Amino acid sequence: MNDSQLYAEQFEQHRAHLRAVAYRMLGSHADAEDAVQEAWLRLNRADADAVANLGGWLTTVVGRICIDMLRTRRVRNEDYPGTWLPEPLVSVDETLDPAREAELADAVGLALLVVLETLTPTERLAFVLHDMFAVPFDEIAPIVGRSSTATRQLASRARRRVRGAPAPESDLARQRKVVEAFLAASRGGDFEGLLAVLDPDVVFRVDAGRDSPLARPPIVGAENVAREVLAHGRPFAPLGRPALVGDAIGMLVGPPERPLAVAGCAIVDGRIAALDLIVDPEKLAAIVVAG
Repeated sequence: MNDSQLYAEQFEQHRAHLRAVAYRMLGSHADAEDAVQEAWLRLNRADADAVANLGGWLTTVVGRICIDMLRTRRVRNEDYPGTWLPEPLVSVDETLDPAREAELADAVGLALLVVLETLTPTERLAFVLHDMFAVPFDEIAPIVGRSSTATRQLASRARRRVRGAPAPESDLARQRKVVEAFLAASRGGDFEGLLAVLDPDVVFRVDAGRDSPLARPPIVGAENVAREVLAHGRPFAPLGRPALVGDAIGMLVGPPERPLAVAGCAIVDGRIAALDLIVDPEKLAAIVVAG
């Protein structure tokens, strides 16, 4: 076996980990795959004698690539209409087999990904690597170009932001009841029914894509969101169904093989505190919908 074949075999052993890191950093399956592929290309150009710890080297490379990609995306999205939302893993299976349960356990909630979008690229990397993958700060520090102490502070700021968000309901059965009530009220044009399942300070975000006339700023407040849902969402409500969106119950609108929309719900104290709707056709095409 030559060096190239050996590298390829070893790289495949790390691919799943690298993809998991990149997805949590970027919130996009396609971008995560691009980051992992770029790491492979850099590995092929690297000096074999200089790579003592391949897993650590690859994680460092992917981390730096993700930081660069996040910075580029932020500049590109400065004039993005509406809200840019991450791409969650979606499942419509009511009874999960052990393999899907394991996949769900590793899934990332859309609500968490939305919070991570508010962090700086270096804060996000420090939090993701340390809090999600237990990478020591002295190994993260060279990636972000900071001291170990400064890197610890980056992760601490990120952690406060994440913990500052309301803790969502963790019981999937209770989440499902709230989502089903929301869908029933939407189908029936029941304004009061919607108010009953929406948090008074609910935030409704829509990602319609860069060039869509549907793009709009976030809508805040139960009455405002209920009016918006009934004005524009009622015709599509009969096509909606509860689905696993990341690690929580959300909604899938349309057939799984070609969804019209995907919505993530952050449910707090029995009400929807955040509703994140993805209707961008390009993004929907990239979202993985499993059976």
